Amino acid sequence: MIEKRTADVIIIGGGIMGCSTAYRLAKLGLDVIVLEKKEIGNGGSCRNAGGVRQSARDPKELQLAMYAVANIWPTLSEELGVNVEYHQKGNIRLGLTEKDVKILENHTAKSTKVGLDVKMISGDEAREICPYMSDEIIAASWCPTDGHANPLKTTLGFYKRALDLGVTFISGVEVLGIKKIKGEARIVETDDGDYEGGQILLCAGYDSRRIANTVGIDAPVERQVNEVLVTEAMPHMFDIMLGVAGGEFYGHQSEHGSFVLGGNSGLQAFTSNTDHFMTNSLTAPCISRGIMKYFPCLKNVKVVRTWAGYYDQCIDVLPIIDNIKEVPGLTVAFGFSGHGFGISPAVSIALSELMTTGKSTTIDISQLGYDRFKSKG
Repeated sequence: MIEKRTADVIIIGGGIMGCSTAYRLAKLGLDVIVLEKKEIGNGGSCRNAGGVRQSARDPKELQLAMYAVANIWPTLSEELGVNVEYHQKGNIRLGLTEKDVKILENHTAKSTKVGLDVKMISGDEAREICPYMSDEIIAASWCPTDGHANPLKTTLGFYKRALDLGVTFISGVEVLGIKKIKGEARIVETDDGDYEGGQILLCAGYDSRRIANTVGIDAPVERQVNEVLVTEAMPHMFDIMLGVAGGEFYGHQSEHGSFVLGGNSGLQAFTSNTDHFMTNSLTAPCISRGIMKYFPCLKNVKVVRTWAGYYDQCIDVLPIIDNIKEVPGLTVAFGFSGHGFGISPAVSIALSELMTTGKSTTIDISQLGYDRFKSKG
């Protein structure tokens, strides 16, 4: 059997962005190859706490979140033929101090200006929504249309549907760089030889910067580490998504009954310098102490496992989603800064339009372009 080496589109990265966009492009009749260094969904796509959040987003990317919540997430399980465990029961972001309240008020004011249904509530009102939380909470923001889903099931759901539509997935292949032919991005160089496409989509998380550098493109994106802990199964307590003003922890209770809670110790930059997904002995205790301050009722719940993952943090904490003018044929989608999962179904629509018509017409992504990093002088 001759190995497939050419396609209309070569996608670099087999996370949720790559899988969902491959699915959209295949639906439009394009032949697609997806190249993945490890296993499908092995990176940040399946190593997050599953937030499908509109609240506390920068208005520049909020349109993606609002479109996904209004038009895609409610029926995504039916579309993919997989239960993605989507629950739209709201997101509550908690504050313990006046500084926290100011942060929450700032997020809320920016979001309401662009039409999001989110509001500030008192600590007592927060406890009416979720009676399990601490009496120390003095205020919160509340977005009733937010929710959460299962990252693994969602990513693999897009993967399965893309396979059904004829997309070729090749895993265990490391991309070394991109080459141009007559000024256009056409060749993806790998440790397994070259692949050629009419267009190339680069959505490989924190590896994207290195790969983009091979054709003279650079963006201020760095690698960050985050960890998630999972508890033993508990009786059902709530379906809402949780967050806090300062971002110390976030998460939800799963359908299984376990709590899936993410966060960090603030020391990851000093304690993790490896390409392996290694947890840190400091992080789970730090997350746990933070959780108990907000939810003291969970103090005796057992943590049964933890996992770590890297995400691609952009300097302005916004993704780069664009056709690169300097390198025709190259489209990029990276720098999602730890909150790409919830917007991924909408990003895939924007990318499919960028790559087939040259412009995203369904969702405005004009403020997420690569040009924003260029000198204005």
